[in-house]
Amino acid sequence: MDALVQFIAAYGLWVVFVCVLLDQGGLPTPAYPPIIVTAALAVDQGKSLAAILLVAIFAAVLADGLWYLCGRLFGATMIRLMCKISLSPDTCVGATRKVYGRWGAKSLIFAKYVPGLAAVATTLAGETRIHLARFIIYDGIGAALWAAGAVALGAIFHDAVGDVLLTLEELGSYALLLLALALTLFIAVKWRNRRLFLMQIQMARLTPEELETLMRDPLALTILDVRSAESRARTGWIPGSILVTDIDGLQLDVASEVVVYCDCPNDASAAVAARRLKERGFVKVRPLAGGFSAWKRGGRKLDRDELAGEKDMTL
Repeated sequence: MDALVQFIAAYGLWVVFVCVLLDQGGLPTPAYPPIIVTAALAVDQGKSLAAILLVAIFAAVLADGLWYLCGRLFGATMIRLMCKISLSPDTCVGATRKVYGRWGAKSLIFAKYVPGLAAVATTLAGETRIHLARFIIYDGIGAALWAAGAVALGAIFHDAVGDVLLTLEELGSYALLLLALALTLFIAVKWRNRRLFLMQIQMARLTPEELETLMRDPLALTILDVRSAESRARTGWIPGSILVTDIDGLQLDVASEVVVYCDCPNDASAAVAARRLKERGFVKVRPLAGGFSAWKRGGRKLDRDELAGEKDMTL
């Protein structure tokens, strides 16, 4: 462990750069502990903390910039892929989109403090084609606040960090084993939660072809669009569908036929909404298989009128 301390003391800036780049790039690599340790050692050695802060900010903005570029190049396809492989798909398809939909580019300021939001928010910024300069400003502020927190912790608690390093040194090889075990346990819990979430949203889907058939008698059908208002305005919507921002506020006959659609992996948002409706007594409610993308891929009709005057079914 003493060798590790010496390595960080000699190459601390590189350690910070690589760990932050990997962490913000989406890999389960902790970035905060290396920043804290490097800052604590810098204080003990009388070195400046500014370089550590600047390197951490640069690495974070660089990683976020790559996500932003992917969002611009691949759009919704990239978002769906990220959420599909995410260890927290419920957060990715739910809270993340809601937060970004509400705050837009400003969400980048606090995105790194919200689990599952950072990478998805930067990719959404690219997908929605926020100007690069605006992206860098907001993301830079967020990266500075995030990195400054870790540097401050290292500086304030440098004595405690030294004690921890001393304890780890006394543990020797057992310390590395404990750290590896903790990381493995963290990933295992996330994976278990992912599996549970995917099991919860398993239910019968309606195909776009079946929906077309049902739409021949629109009086007997209600189609709910649970995407964000921004996505709906930008891409259009399935004819006759209703924008819904509050599933719990819906006022429909529980005996009516309801189809719910989104534009996310595994139709997760639509499936969550459908399950909540079922819990309220709705019997004929199904998500649309493949969501808006599947409907659009078939060359089917879309509506693109102004959102003004639409009926938003919330209380």
